[in-house]
Amino acid sequence: MPVGTVLESGTLRVIDYRCSAGPHDRPFLEQHHSFSISYVRRGSFGCVTRGRSFELVAGSFLLGRPHDEYLCTHDQHRHGDECLSFHFDAAQLDALGLPARSWHSGALPPLAELGVLAERAQAAAERRSELDLAEAGTLLAGRFLHLVSGKPLPPVSVTARDRRRAVRAALWLDAHAHEPLDLAQVARQSGVSAFHFLRLFARVTGVTPHQYLVRARLRRAAKLLAQGALPVGAIAYEVGFGDLSNFVRTFHRAAGRTPRDFRRAATRWPRHATAPGATFSKSGAAPPG
Repeated sequence: MPVGTVLESGTLRVIDYRCSAGPHDRPFLEQHHSFSISYVRRGSFGCVTRGRSFELVAGSFLLGRPHDEYLCTHDQHRHGDECLSFHFDAAQLDALGLPARSWHSGALPPLAELGVLAERAQAAAERRSELDLAEAGTLLAGRFLHLVSGKPLPPVSVTARDRRRAVRAALWLDAHAHEPLDLAQVARQSGVSAFHFLRLFARVTGVTPHQYLVRARLRRAAKLLAQGALPVGAIAYEVGFGDLSNFVRTFHRAAGRTPRDFRRAATRWPRHATAPGATFSKSGAAPPG
């Protein structure tokens, strides 16, 4: 059963599912309403869809296609399950490089290639990663589609035009860093699919669009903190963080200290430092006194 929507951004929706059903509970029938890939991060359950039966354990993936029904069973499963589920529309899947018809309801066993991306997405959902959840979901879907098709991911070839596109995107992100932005919106500014834009931007700049956006916000926050005028909470919202606790956590991870400690250090001249306007001896040391 869904606990809550973790992310709803354009054509991507991420839902946290948690089920406590056991062997004595009646199986329940559900229907997929979108293309989905659900990562079983804990527990296990059974599934019957399109005439086939699957047993999913931790690390497995449940795949859904619009209008397909599936029956969840718990005959062999005692402790319920938890899943992180990514839902896409057909247009987004087509933009990833393969048609949506390649996506079929069913299940995949634990696969290292997908598991590491799914765990990175889980970390993003829990805000333990610099990677944005939309970016993590896009990478997971792209890797999945190319895995099931048997085709390797095409290499990212960067032309001069691509470099200009990435630089313009970085400048646009910097100018709009204080606004709520998502991957699909930024990709539209560049005129390419989210999946291609994500890989292209990272190849050219060395960071993902979200990482660049967060660092732009942190730079502005550090500047405002050093000026010492606005309250920390006001600065968080001024630079684009919609949540104060997320700002404090992200800033501490980047600066090694809380925003308040950073402000105190930036606005207070340390005793051992040379005061502005002090003269130096020929040896470079400040005169005693």
